[in-house]
Amino acid sequence: MPEKTMRDAINEALHQAMEQDESVFVIGEDVAGCSGSAGDVGAVGGVFGVTEGIYHRWPDRCIDTPISESAIVGAAAGAALVGMRPVAEIMFADFIGVCMDQIVNQMAKFRYMFGGKSRCPAVIRFSSGGGFSAAGQHSQAMYQVMTSFPGLKVVVPSNAYDAKGLMLSAIQDDDPVLFFEPKILYQETADVPDEMYTIPFGEANFVREGDDVTVVAFGQMVPKAAAVIDALAEEGISCDLIDPRTTSPLDENAILESVEATGRLVIVDEAPPRCGLTADIAGLAADKAFSSLKAPIKQVSAPHSPTPFSPELEAAYLPDADKITAAIKATLA
Repeated sequence: MPEKTMRDAINEALHQAMEQDESVFVIGEDVAGCSGSAGDVGAVGGVFGVTEGIYHRWPDRCIDTPISESAIVGAAAGAALVGMRPVAEIMFADFIGVCMDQIVNQMAKFRYMFGGKSRCPAVIRFSSGGGFSAAGQHSQAMYQVMTSFPGLKVVVPSNAYDAKGLMLSAIQDDDPVLFFEPKILYQETADVPDEMYTIPFGEANFVREGDDVTVVAFGQMVPKAAAVIDALAEEGISCDLIDPRTTSPLDENAILESVEATGRLVIVDEAPPRCGLTADIAGLAADKAFSSLKAPIKQVSAPHSPTPFSPELEAAYLPDADKITAAIKATLA
């Protein structure tokens, strides 16, 4: 099986979906490769190169837009309502506030407001999260905010294999899907089949299996947690590591079954703690698996602060191996 980066896996999914279905198109700022700048149109494919090559194959289905997130998402919503399957790109998840009305008050509510008679098969892609020293306006993991809104499906892949399968599922879905791509993982590789495949939403992945502690992690925190768990295994500590892959729908059963077996829970996320996914899953376990808990639930997250620009400060801001290790050991103390 060939090894591919997450960036290339998503690019391949887009190419294959567009080859299979003429209603699929991509739209966003610079998705055609910075066509207003010097150089070959379509050669770059966006700021991270994820849409590279699409313009060359389908110039009429790769639409460069002005710098207007509300226009991009509004156009995608309208196209989806009349039978197209747009894949819109918002360069950075931080810009989601500019198009919040189009997403939350329109796309998320179409099916409900029209009594189930309409559908909105649109995907919105975002580069997400910290680790690039891109400062407070280009480093946020906004998926925890968007998970709170009903009517939206929210995807957070942690590796290249999942990214391709989840993207193909997202494009085929008849509801709006927000697809958050941890940009720090774009160059991380995994074995990815050449052929098309899908990964169902709402089915978590057990990245590691163990008896002592349940660890739930999201996005770029999954490989960090896996490295910690591998190191702890040498000390005789074994952990379940659950990657939910989608936060809405969330695979509650996988989390609860694991907590009932281990009796301990650690949740790791790069987003700040207030009203976040770590608190949400801690509440879920406290409500539905309290009698199984042998120790207090531990949440490992960034502090309630904007993401710092300084590389040293950002490294201290994001959850790291030492913080994850300390949380796991605290539940065993």
